[in-house]
Amino acid sequence: MREMVARICLCLPVLCCCGWAAGQDYPNRTITIIVPAAPGGGNDTTARPLAQVLGKILGQSVTVVNRPGAGGAIGAALTAAAKPDGYTLVMPLATVAAIPESDLLYGRKPSFTMDQFTSIALVSADPDLLAARADAPWKSISELVADARQNPGRITYGSSGNYGPSHFMTEMFAHAAGIKLNHIAYGGGGPALIATLGGQVALVPVVPAAALPHVQSGKLKVLASGGGKRLATLPDVPTFRELGYDFEYYLWVGMFAPAGTPAPIVAVLRDAVKQAAQSQELIQAMAKLQVEMAYLDAPEFEQFWRADARRVIEVVRRIGRIE
Repeated sequence: MREMVARICLCLPVLCCCGWAAGQDYPNRTITIIVPAAPGGGNDTTARPLAQVLGKILGQSVTVVNRPGAGGAIGAALTAAAKPDGYTLVMPLATVAAIPESDLLYGRKPSFTMDQFTSIALVSADPDLLAARADAPWKSISELVADARQNPGRITYGSSGNYGPSHFMTEMFAHAAGIKLNHIAYGGGGPALIATLGGQVALVPVVPAAALPHVQSGKLKVLASGGGKRLATLPDVPTFRELGYDFEYYLWVGMFAPAGTPAPIVAVLRDAVKQAAQSQELIQAMAKLQVEMAYLDAPEFEQFWRADARRVIEVVRRIGRIE
């Protein structure tokens, strides 16, 4: 027994030195950020300017690779299975925690679980907005709710897809308001917005950057925001909380590494993202994209996404299987 303890004690300094060395040597080659969505989406537009700034901070190339498919499951699963060496990271869709839950709903083995990731940082968090065509009959959420109560299931809304971010936000609102809306799933947020502008559906959840050009052109009106405070760009639009509906909903973008990534490497990444979030280059790039910066370091980000996961998992269970 004494001999075993002695061997363990001899090994501990070696293990500590290996971890320290990993952090000192990292990074020494290209880092890949996987975006589990097609180019042009919210997490893609955040990942690309962030990657440019991180490359300058870390002194190595940081590339963004799009791995769309299965609602974000393919890219997330690739990262979960990657070697935990800090060279493969992921910036998933905000609904990443809902994917394993929806798999279970259909009797499938989840392709990944959230325990397979290590939190690095939250970068941005756009409030989802509920919008309608400018000529829609409702001037306010209260008018919309009154109409929906008189005509349950008649009012349609388009979303980016089943169990997607915009599907969740609208279902949260419908549940809080005690109404039933008719969900029409599209192959992305862009097609859902186009369908609303074309009159095929009545409502659409949309991020500020996508809504503002159509609001300014007089084609779209925003009824409420899922954020915790009013947007400076839409100061007349109330939040759902202001209107008495107890929920907030954001299309957030954060960074994760595979679980088991050495602590010194995680520390390097956390510090690099913090520096990037404070840099004028990234702040100005995100402002041009009209994306809300919302930096949180790993411990706070962990709390944030776990709270968000509880909400979306509850919504998945409430929606149930979609045949």
